[in-house]
Amino acid sequence: MRRRTQRPNQPAKPAWHGKKKHAPRQDGADRVMLFGLHAVEAALANPKRPVLRCVATDNAAQRLGPLLAKRGLKPEPASPRDLDRLLGAEAVHQGVALEAEPLPPVTLDEVDDLAILLVLDQVTDPQNVGAALRSAAAFGASGLVMTERHSPPLQGVLAKAASGALDIVPLILVKNLAQSLAELGERGFLRVGLAEEASEALETAPLQRPLALVLGAEGKGLRQLTREHCDRLCRISTQSALASLNVSNAAAVALHWASLALAASRPAANNFGQGGASR
Repeated sequence: MRRRTQRPNQPAKPAWHGKKKHAPRQDGADRVMLFGLHAVEAALANPKRPVLRCVATDNAAQRLGPLLAKRGLKPEPASPRDLDRLLGAEAVHQGVALEAEPLPPVTLDEVDDLAILLVLDQVTDPQNVGAALRSAAAFGASGLVMTERHSPPLQGVLAKAASGALDIVPLILVKNLAQSLAELGERGFLRVGLAEEASEALETAPLQRPLALVLGAEGKGLRQLTREHCDRLCRISTQSALASLNVSNAAAVALHWASLALAASRPAANNFGQGGASR
């Protein structure tokens, strides 16, 4: 059988061609893969994010050129189809992928005593967590709290859904959510759990800083132990027979009402996101 040889006019394949799809575990020692223009742009702009390698189409490399140059990173050229093979055909990569290291961990001790926190109780869907992070960034929340277990990998789909917010909003991973809520309570946080069956509407509830808005996974809602560590339970009022909201939509609405309530109660200090830990 004749051995196939590369034709002289056929371009050489990139160095990464043929490698397995990057799927690192969620631990501090492994690398992560980010994709999508906003996610990669935010990672490159974040001095606390170690970056290792960039694979990009010509258009994406041109758009990210100043940030790549500032990081001293030369992108490896690729076609959209090359990126499909690298990341999987389902990845909406927008022509760029970035191999990086996880962000340094942030702890509750680093959160300011005037903070606004979004707390997710076993929300495992990366799209929902990413969208919640995006809302947290939009409304200036000081951080997002999740458990180390029962949370999605902090890369890929989550980072794309967050549209850059993964490198903007501090993400705080805790071992035990109930204990962490107890700690926040000792520090004076008002802990408000969101539940459909609650009698009090969030939009009329008296809110104050520091504040923790606690949301559960779709279907399961807040676990009983989580409820017991909330100071009050509130619902988001809806006008349709379809009363339930997607958890990421509920997070956006809750942050919106909180920003309005806090602005009304403290008109001289209408800076909703100040005082939180920073990436």
